[in-house]
Amino acid sequence: MWTFVSPRIVFGEDALDSISTIRGNRALVVSDPGIVKAGLAERVVDRLAAEGFQIHVFSEVEANPEIPTVQRGADIAREFEPDWIVAVGGGSPLDAAKAIWVLYERPDLQPAQINPFIDLGLRNKARLLTIPTTSGTGADVTWAIVLTDPIERRKMGLGNWENTPDLALVDPAMAAAMPRQLTADTGLDALTHAIEGYTSTWHTDMTDGLCAHAAADVFDFLVRAVEDGTDMEARTHLHHAATSAGLGFGNSMASMAHAMGHTLGAMLELPHGRAVSLCLPYTLEFISREAPDRAALLAARIGISSAGGEQGARTLAQAVRHLASQVGNPLSLEDAGISQADFESVLDKMVADAENDTQMITSGRSATSAELRRLFEAVYKGHAIGF
Repeated sequence: MWTFVSPRIVFGEDALDSISTIRGNRALVVSDPGIVKAGLAERVVDRLAAEGFQIHVFSEVEANPEIPTVQRGADIAREFEPDWIVAVGGGSPLDAAKAIWVLYERPDLQPAQINPFIDLGLRNKARLLTIPTTSGTGADVTWAIVLTDPIERRKMGLGNWENTPDLALVDPAMAAAMPRQLTADTGLDALTHAIEGYTSTWHTDMTDGLCAHAAADVFDFLVRAVEDGTDMEARTHLHHAATSAGLGFGNSMASMAHAMGHTLGAMLELPHGRAVSLCLPYTLEFISREAPDRAALLAARIGISSAGGEQGARTLAQAVRHLASQVGNPLSLEDAGISQADFESVLDKMVADAENDTQMITSGRSATSAELRRLFEAVYKGHAIGF
C-alpha cells in the first residue's frame, strides 16, 4: 500500500490568473530580495491586491533558509494573521514559507519538531499557495522542508504531508528571467530528483512515470535553455520537468546524492542543485555494484542505454556527467574551487551528517562510514567509483 500526495496544480501561461480563484482577506507573501528586485513578486502582489487582499511581503529569505529566518517570518504571520501564505521564488522561499506556515499554526513547535509522524492540524488559520520562479526544486508540489541550522552548520530534512501546498501556480514565464548559471544548477537539481525518485527503494508505478518523463525532458532541453534563455519551448519543458520530478520524488523520496549534497551545501556553501547533482554520478556508480537494475531500467526507458545491469547504470552516471559538462558545471569539488584544506577540515562532519540524513534510507545500497568517506573523497577529486 502507498499514498500519493499532491496539491492542486495549474500549469502554463497565465497560470497566475488563477489567483482570482482563491478566497480570503490577508496574504503573507514570502520571497527573497532577488525575486522582489526582479519584479516577480510584484506580479503576484498586484493580482492579490486586485482581488481585495491586504498584503504583507516578507522578503528576508536567504539561500538555504535558516531557522532564525523562518522564526521571524512566523512572528510576522502571527501579528499579521494571514489566511493565505503565498510563496514566490525558488526552493528557499518555498521551503521557508512551508515552515512559516507550520509555525504560524503551531506556535508550540520548534522547527526541528516538524516531522511526518505527528498530526499538525493545519488549515485552521491559513492555506499555502506556491509559485515557483526556478525550474528545479519541485518544492512547489512537495511536503519536504529543508532548513539550515546556522549554529551546527547542518541542513535538516523536515516536513509532514499536511504541509503540502494547497495550490501551485506553475507558469514558465516566471522562470524566464533565470540567468545561465541558475538555469544550469536548477535543471540539474530537477534531474537529480527525477533519477533518485526513480531509483529510490520507495518508488511506485505512479512516481516512476513522473520521474522518467522529467529525466528525459531535462536531458533533451537543459542545454537549449542554458544556451538561449529566451527559448520558451525549452523553458516550458524544464518547468514541467521540475514539477513532475517534484511530484515523483516527493512521493518516493530522494536518496544518497541528496544526503551527501545537503552537507556539501551546509559546510562548503555550494548551491543546492550544484551540490546534489555533482554527487549524483558517484552515488549511481556506487549503487551499480550491488543494485544496478533501477538505474539501468531508467537509462533504457529514456533512451540512454540498452545495456542492463551495472553497465547500464554506469552509462546513466556518465550521461549525467556529460550533461553537467555541457552546461559548464563542475564535475568535482576540486573543479568547483574548493581547496583541499577546506575539504579535509570538514570531511569528518560531512560523513557524520550524511549518515544521519533522512534521504540515506532509500538508497539501493547502504554505505558504511568508511565507504561514505571514500565517496566524498572521490567527489572531491573526480575519481570514478570502483568499490
